[in-house]
Amino acid sequence: MKSLWILLIFGSLVVQASTLSKAYYAGGCFWGVEYHLEKLPGVKEVRSGYMGGKVKNPTYAKVVSHSTGHLESVEVIYDPALITYETLTKAFFEIHDPTQRNGQGPDIGEQYLSAIFAANEHERRTARLLINQLRSYGFDVATKVLPIATFYPAETYHQDYYVKHHKLPYCHGYIKRFK
Repeated sequence: MKSLWILLIFGSLVVQASTLSKAYYAGGCFWGVEYHLEKLPGVKEVRSGYMGGKVKNPTYAKVVSHSTGHLESVEVIYDPALITYETLTKAFFEIHDPTQRNGQGPDIGEQYLSAIFAANEHERRTARLLINQLRSYGFDVATKVLPIATFYPAETYHQDYYVKHHKLPYCHGYIKRFK
């Protein structure tokens, strides 16, 4: 009888599967961006990688040699029913310095620039709206809004770097920038 009752309960439930979305950001060393964004409720996974360059299948050695044009980036897989793209993007702006033009913290170089890779008009508008808000608060935002490009996952040893090494980010930290 118990199994019949359970069958009836599950038979009457309507389960709506949520669809996961992806967002792409570059904000200096991908280790710190990954570390902070993966702690947000609704974020399912963050992967470190490379985006925006001109070479297929770049490696870390090639990216840091400045020969590919890629930025150290992250792919954020999230549930939009639990966290919005706007909330995620605000968090991105609050975990790195979006005003630094030549890198992030002590990491200087073109691979460390701040960028949002927008996949559609909604993401582009959201990013620009938030940049304009920050500018209205007096921030000279250097973050670029770029079209989505191919994301290449970084080597395995870069994934979850701070968790694996029991360390904390050295050039990323939370600073509230939005009112």
